[in-house]
Amino acid sequence: MKFGSEKKYERLLEAYGNGDVSRRDMMRLLTVAAAAVGVVGGPFGKLTREALAAVEQVRFDGWGGIVSEAFHNFAFPPFTEKTGIKVVEGEFGDTDEFLTQVKAAQPGEYNIFLVSGVYDYARFNKAQFGAFINEANIPNLAKILPATLDAFRSESGGKLSAVPFDYGTTGIAYNRKYISDDEAKAGAKLLWDEKYKGKMAMYDGWQTRAWMASIYTGQDPQGATDVAAMWEACRKQRELVVKYWGSGQEFIDLMGKEEIILSDGWSGRVAALREAGHDIGFIDTANAGFAWLEGLMVLAGSPMPECEQLLDFCSEPKVAIAIAEGQNYPPALDPNKVELTDKVKALPGFDPTGKFENFIWEKAAYWTENQDAFKKEWERVSKGA
Repeated sequence: MKFGSEKKYERLLEAYGNGDVSRRDMMRLLTVAAAAVGVVGGPFGKLTREALAAVEQVRFDGWGGIVSEAFHNFAFPPFTEKTGIKVVEGEFGDTDEFLTQVKAAQPGEYNIFLVSGVYDYARFNKAQFGAFINEANIPNLAKILPATLDAFRSESGGKLSAVPFDYGTTGIAYNRKYISDDEAKAGAKLLWDEKYKGKMAMYDGWQTRAWMASIYTGQDPQGATDVAAMWEACRKQRELVVKYWGSGQEFIDLMGKEEIILSDGWSGRVAALREAGHDIGFIDTANAGFAWLEGLMVLAGSPMPECEQLLDFCSEPKVAIAIAEGQNYPPALDPNKVELTDKVKALPGFDPTGKFENFIWEKAAYWTENQDAFKKEWERVSKGA
């Protein structure tokens, strides 16, 4: 004889299979029902696990624009064809926005996302939203750059809740029709040149603003001692900026239409502008920017076998290289183990050694310690206070 809860689960699973119930609603109903009954074991727990296992789809959230297009074009359709697992695609504007969505969601609603930076990787794990992967299920980890694996492991007790996927740099982007390479050698100071008032834009991100202003005021970008001077520099810069952009696509549109000729920017988006025929210079040296690492991060409550299959598939060299060429960010593949294409080798920020000796990586501890104060102050500055 079946329990009433078992019958309800069978009906719910049948409705999901018929397409009458979305994965999000199914997850919500499962969680609510479990809480109402107050039982996690027995037939109820068994059916819950079976129901979740039967949901053969994985949700992936990325940055949108050319990044999401690259994953959609080169990874997800062939993955579904090979495994039968559907990939539901989502996008987010920034990591703070996505973190808020994850906090408000039921466990399992969000599965994998493109985490940008060791700092964000660390704070998702600190909030216990990360899920540790079984590395034995991802053989392509052997082809990933050791330095990138170490960067993530160091923030999660030696384990991994994300597979390093690509890397890039934030630097100074400028239109060579109006600004020469020699002039651009001024680095971050160029972003405060009054000659370009009304023709420059900046990224609307508190971390980038604090970083660039620290360099401008002669301070360690990850150890500023005169924070007041740093924010005063941001106020001064605000008078010169036509707008603060919020997405890589917006940056591309502004630079491509020559509404601006100067901005800080991301290496991959600069590469996209160059592909479109725009003569955009880029400085990403130690005096102008910093490097960041992106990874495919798995969230708590996700169907782990399916997620691990997707992580391994995306890390397969042919797939990772195709995505890299599509989104214009070098893959986290070890160039000493994997033959990379000429296009990848020519991407801004590419390190042929794989050692990253000339890169400045973000220090998660510094940004975690200062995030609340810096975010609050940047909100004031950006609004003119």
